[in-house]
Amino acid sequence: MKTSSIPIAIQLQTEIFQNGQLDEHFFDVPGQFVQIGDSLYLRYQEPVKREDGTQDDINVTFKIESDGSVQLIRADEHRMRLRFSYQEENYTNYRTPFGMMQIRTITNNLRVTLKDRPASGNVIIDYELYAGQEKLGVYHLRLKFTA
Repeated sequence: MKTSSIPIAIQLQTEIFQNGQLDEHFFDVPGQFVQIGDSLYLRYQEPVKREDGTQDDINVTFKIESDGSVQLIRADEHRMRLRFSYQEENYTNYRTPFGMMQIRTITNNLRVTLKDRPASGNVIIDYELYAGQEKLGVYHLRLKFTA
């Protein structure tokens, strides 16, 4: 199977509503666009400020599947894989320093728009995140990319 990686520019905006507060993040980072079989992968490194003031990069991958679902994979010391399917609940396990925790997403809005020549697109995901029955927050994610 032949795969090729195309350099892309990624703009990511995330709004997180937790405990009555809004937290916004904006990233403008270089990334890679890869097609493997029927799946498309958008990969980049997200800069993250640590509590001690230092900065790390987390490897992030968006996997866009042929059925329209999207997976968000964040790989740092704890790997997290969230799956989004329009108006569906998805469960995953997340390893924390305190052990495994089951988390769940409820996807309220999911839109993926892709274009060829140049490779570009938009990914829009609005979802609720739960740990057990506890609602951790409401997330609005907007990702744009272009070759």
